Amino acid sequence: MTVRNEGAGNGKVFLISPEAPVPQGEAAGAQREASSGGLRIGVLDNSKSNADHLLKMIIEGVGRQMPVASVVSLRKANPSTPAPKAMLDQIEAEADFVVSAMAD
Repeated sequence: MTVRNEGAGNGKVFLISPEAPVPQGEAAGAQREASSGGLRIGVLDNSKSNADHLLKMIIEGVGRQMPVASVVSLRKANPSTPAPKAMLDQIEAEADFVVSAMAD
C-alpha cells in the first residue's frame, strides 16, 4: 500500500492499494513529480522477514516506469511497534511518496 501525505498539518493522506486503479489526480501528480527531476520515494520497512525484498522489487519497478530522484529507506526496529515520530518526520521531509510493506 502506498501512502502520500499532502502536506504537513492538513490531515490529508492518500492510501493506494495495489489492487485498486490509481486515481486520475494522483497519476497526474506523479507525472508532475517525475517531470521535475524525478520522484523522491520513501521506503518504510516494518522489519518483518522478506519485507526488504518486496520493497526493493517495488522501487525497482517504479524506477523502470519513471525517473526517481532519490530513495530514503528506513527500517523499524520492531514490527510490533509503531515507527518513532522522528522516523516519520524524516521520511515526510525527504519523500514525496512513501511505500511500506509487511512480508514473511
